[in-house]
Amino acid sequence: MQRAVSVVAHLGFRLQAFSPDLYRPLSFAQDVLRRTPLYDFHLVHGGKMVAFAGWSLPVQYRDSHTDSHLHTRQHCSLFDVSHMLQTKICGSDRVKLMESLVVGDIAELRPNQDKVRELQNQGRDVGLEVLDNALLALQGPTAAQVLQAGVADDLRKLPFMTSAVMEVFGVSGCRVTRCGYTGEDGVEISVPAAGAVHLATALLENPEVKLAGLAARDSLRLEAGLCLYGTDIDEHTTPVEGSLSWTLGKRRRAAMDFPGAKVIVPQLKGKVQRRRVGLMCEGAPMRAHSPILNMEGTMIGTVTSGCPSPSLKKNVAMGYVPCEYSRPGTKLMVEVRRKQQMAVVSKMPFVPTNYYTLK
Repeated sequence: MQRAVSVVAHLGFRLQAFSPDLYRPLSFAQDVLRRTPLYDFHLVHGGKMVAFAGWSLPVQYRDSHTDSHLHTRQHCSLFDVSHMLQTKICGSDRVKLMESLVVGDIAELRPNQDKVRELQNQGRDVGLEVLDNALLALQGPTAAQVLQAGVADDLRKLPFMTSAVMEVFGVSGCRVTRCGYTGEDGVEISVPAAGAVHLATALLENPEVKLAGLAARDSLRLEAGLCLYGTDIDEHTTPVEGSLSWTLGKRRRAAMDFPGAKVIVPQLKGKVQRRRVGLMCEGAPMRAHSPILNMEGTMIGTVTSGCPSPSLKKNVAMGYVPCEYSRPGTKLMVEVRRKQQMAVVSKMPFVPTNYYTLK
């Protein structure tokens, strides 16, 4: 087993994930959109294709968004996330590259060709290879049971955030990583593009498995308190502000050798102006850009993501407020459709996570 090279989910966010503001129905411009190796597969299975971040991807299938969401929580669902860039970092200085990009010891890896060239120009041994693989996410409480039927490896020995290369339902060279973006147990399978349809078809033969699209993926990740990059966090958000301080490696905290250390370390000691918090309310659902107000009616923050929770039958959201308003149980107001309604700061995840760890 080895630590996953792409461990973005472990940090609480994913790149290029779903947001209603980022997709639109396909139009005459659909021919210029990039397609995953499963594009025709989606059409055959009733996928409603939308334009998302330059790709044509299914927002849902024949089942409703809510049905797909709940099926994932109770059984397991298969997601095509092949739009997410997969890279391989090689060379004796690969760790130096990664630690020049992230705050952890070896944590989230963002593709950055310019940084590779910079280190190469310094005489460092480092290279970046973009993989021509599809990426399938099998998520839900029965995911491991379904996958075990198609692999020789014992998945009980593959805990959360570890990975191994194995043959999966006859497709060799697959990297299986115990991770995901739903809060449930599950895996992401990096599969050679030529074998993607075969693998997806084999997984769907099990009645536990249904296809799910971007809509369910977004509500699942929000219930799990996971961030959407570019919406809930971006390059201007620190880990402390984003409630992601646990991503900071202890060694690097002491050395202060990570990007942004001069700003972030003082924040760890309590000098932070705002924090990402969870919010719950009844009534109209909170959406991105909804103003957050204190009980006196003064605007103090903004919702970054929000939706009705299919699991809880309540409205959930996340957003940023000044530190003094971030304690769970704090009563606030949110403006939705020009009307103010009560909200309460809530702990995240809203729905308990079920990651598989060795006991």
